[in-house]
Amino acid sequence: MGGARDDAVMLELDGHEVRVSSPDKVFFAERGETKRDLIGYYQAVAEPLLAAMGGRPVLLERHPDGASGSSFFQKRVPKSAPSWLITTKVSTVNGTVSDALVAADLAHVAWAVNLGCLGFHVWPSTAADQNHSDELRLDLDPQPGTGFAEAREAAKELRTLLHEVGLEGYPKTTGKRGIHVYLRLEPHWDPYEVRSAAVAVARELERRRPDLLTAQWWKEERGRRIFVDYNQNAPHKTVFGAWCVRARRGAQVSTPFHWDELDELDPDELTIATVPQRVAERGDPWAPMVSRPQSLEPLLAMNERDRANGLMDAPWPPVYPKMPDEPPRVAPSRAKGSSEADGAQQGEGA
Repeated sequence: MGGARDDAVMLELDGHEVRVSSPDKVFFAERGETKRDLIGYYQAVAEPLLAAMGGRPVLLERHPDGASGSSFFQKRVPKSAPSWLITTKVSTVNGTVSDALVAADLAHVAWAVNLGCLGFHVWPSTAADQNHSDELRLDLDPQPGTGFAEAREAAKELRTLLHEVGLEGYPKTTGKRGIHVYLRLEPHWDPYEVRSAAVAVARELERRRPDLLTAQWWKEERGRRIFVDYNQNAPHKTVFGAWCVRARRGAQVSTPFHWDELDELDPDELTIATVPQRVAERGDPWAPMVSRPQSLEPLLAMNERDRANGLMDAPWPPVYPKMPDEPPRVAPSRAKGSSEADGAQQGEGA
């Protein structure tokens, strides 16, 4: 019997040779796009892709058998990685340190795709300065009973609020039902301050449109509204990257867009088959964001106003240490049940 056939190809990208094994392996079943097609897509959008995430650590969402197969997240770069690969030390909430891939150039992206990476989750800071978050990510997350139509209306409300304080947000589809709105920041603020700004935005949006938007962390309190997920800005959090491809049968892309396109967009139609042509015709909608970083101060002033009016910090995810001014980490229904049970026990013992 002969040995196993090696159908690998070598790609020359950014001065590096990238070995791509099984280039014809189908990753996306709807149209039959392959591993090689996915690399070709990233080559087609390389300029805006690297403007958005170049130089940043990334968490890899690996689907070795394509979008329909099993998956896992990988933060650590394997020891078998090529010597030219750039990595950086990143830490988790509990202090665990690992070597993460830096999206330094297209060769690094293609190397990850060869491992079956269908989704890059990107740090809000550069590898060179992890103490400062230079991006605010406002995640408009549809809850059950809502979808992209409601996310559109939420994005309009958010844009209006930002304009009132002299800021400009830059939107993208999530590749699913929601919308992300980004602000590239001057690198002066740490992740705690950036999260505080996001909390202030979420609360103000809820005040203005409680029928449409919610800042409530507990799912039982959100209702059929768009949740403004402020905790996407917590330290060590990553967000699905702009121009990156989701692990969906249709190879949908998390696509930046111009505000005047908001009402006409169908996120399911933004795929690796259609997005390169959009970029060729319309350019990079985020180019102004990258070239003109903004100040966080107007949003921090909103947060200071809320705290002066007696509001506590908003709840943090359970993996984070308890914060000094954080409300109890228990769902309201459970807290009510516990207090009623305590009251009954006290009554019985009186």
